[in-house]
Amino acid sequence: MTKYREILRLTALGLSQRNIVQSIGVSQKTVVKVQKRAREMHLSWPLDETLTDAALQKLMFPRESKVSKQKRMPDFNYIQKELLRNGVNKKLLWTEYLEECRQSGDEPLMYSQFCYYIQQDEQKRRATMHINRKPGEQIEVDWAGDPAQITDPDTGEIIPAFLFVGVMAYSQYPYVEAFMNEKQRSWITAHVHMYEYFGGVTRILVPDNTTTAVIHNNDWYNQELNFTVEYTCKHGYSLFGKNIR
Repeated sequence: MTKYREILRLTALGLSQRNIVQSIGVSQKTVVKVQKRAREMHLSWPLDETLTDAALQKLMFPRESKVSKQKRMPDFNYIQKELLRNGVNKKLLWTEYLEECRQSGDEPLMYSQFCYYIQQDEQKRRATMHINRKPGEQIEVDWAGDPAQITDPDTGEIIPAFLFVGVMAYSQYPYVEAFMNEKQRSWITAHVHMYEYFGGVTRILVPDNTTTAVIHNNDWYNQELNFTVEYTCKHGYSLFGKNIR
C-alpha cells in the first residue's frame, strides 16, 4: 500500500519530490498525485493518528480503495510455498498471476495491491518469538544460498563465487567474503578473516548444518563438528586474544 502518511510528512519537512521518491520507493507520479489531492482537501501534517495509510486511501481516493468484485485474488497458499524457493520473488509471481488472469478473463490486481494482500496474509500466518541476545556474545555463520558470479575480464568466462556470511546475532552486523569453493580451507580462512575484521571473537559461534563444518550422520539431533572446525573454534580466544565488545 502507498505510504500516504510518509509522503505528507516528508512534504511538510520540505523535501523535494525526487528525495521523497528515493526515500519511500514510489514513483514521482504517485508523489505528485498525493500532494495535489492533499492540497485540494486541505490536509496538512501532522495528521490525526487515526488516519492510517488505509484510511487516507479511502479518504483521498475512494474509488481506488475499492477492489472490484471482478478482480481475482491471488492463491496465497501457492504463493507462500513458492516464495520459499530460491530465485522466486513477488515480482515473478505477480507476472504469473497476470498471465493467469489474462487467460481466465479476470481483472488483475495492481502490483502494489498484490504485495499488500500477500503481506496481510503473511501476518495472519506469522508466528513469532522474542529471543534475548547479548552484545558480542554470539555470531552465526553459513554459506549464502545461491553463488554469485565473477566474469573473467580477459576470457569472458563466468566463474561461480561462494559467499561466506557471518552475522553478529545482537546487532545483525555482517561480514561477507567470496571464495572460489566451499571447501574446508575456505571455511577456516573465512573465519580467520572474519575475526580479524571484527577485532575479536564471540563466546558462541553458531554454524548452520553446513557440510563444510558438520560430520553428517543418521542422528539429526546430534550432529558433530569436524575436527578442524572444532579446533579452530576452541582456540579462537588464544588466536585473537579478546572478546568482541
